[in-house]
Amino acid sequence: MSVRRLAPADLQPKAFAFSAENLAWAEHEMRKYPPGRQASAVIPLLWRAQVQAGGWLPEPAIRYVADLLGIAHIRALEIATFYTMFSLEPRGKFLVQLCGTTPCMLRGSEDLKKVCKRRIGEEHHVTADGKFSWIEVECLGACVNAPMAQINEDYYEDLTPANFEQILDAFAAGRKPRPGPQVDRQLSAPIGGPTTLLGPEKS
Repeated sequence: MSVRRLAPADLQPKAFAFSAENLAWAEHEMRKYPPGRQASAVIPLLWRAQVQAGGWLPEPAIRYVADLLGIAHIRALEIATFYTMFSLEPRGKFLVQLCGTTPCMLRGSEDLKKVCKRRIGEEHHVTADGKFSWIEVECLGACVNAPMAQINEDYYEDLTPANFEQILDAFAAGRKPRPGPQVDRQLSAPIGGPTTLLGPEKS
């Protein structure tokens, strides 16, 4: 795994604190654990901080969560820099995670990568309007519907450069495109519909 570093100081906010709503949520999460074990809530609290910060986890947010849990800053920093679910630098409103593992590559992810570079820029770059950024990731577990990408929380599968462009166009226009397969298939069923177990054999 590559080294993950915090964003440069000039991109970091000066301070971070949970909103009243998120602080109440965090305190509720911490009460789920026995006394003295509140540090077990570190991952959900870091995740909530990332959501509040606009999709990335600034260093002041990591330190704030550590202080809230009563743990050393380095403990929270170790967790934030280890798990790739935490973005350590500013990202677009729509984060495109493009799978580049072998099944997706064999089915055309290199062409999708060209779309990302042309439409968004290099990996980790945020578009001028703040809407998009992208990264190449390892297997997202939808190999049967390769090539695919995760955009924020949803999977978009059976992608081609053409339908991938349409998905990006929809997000750019403020519309939510339909997630899942982008061809005529039900979830991970074969393209063209089922071919077996269609019913009793004819006598």
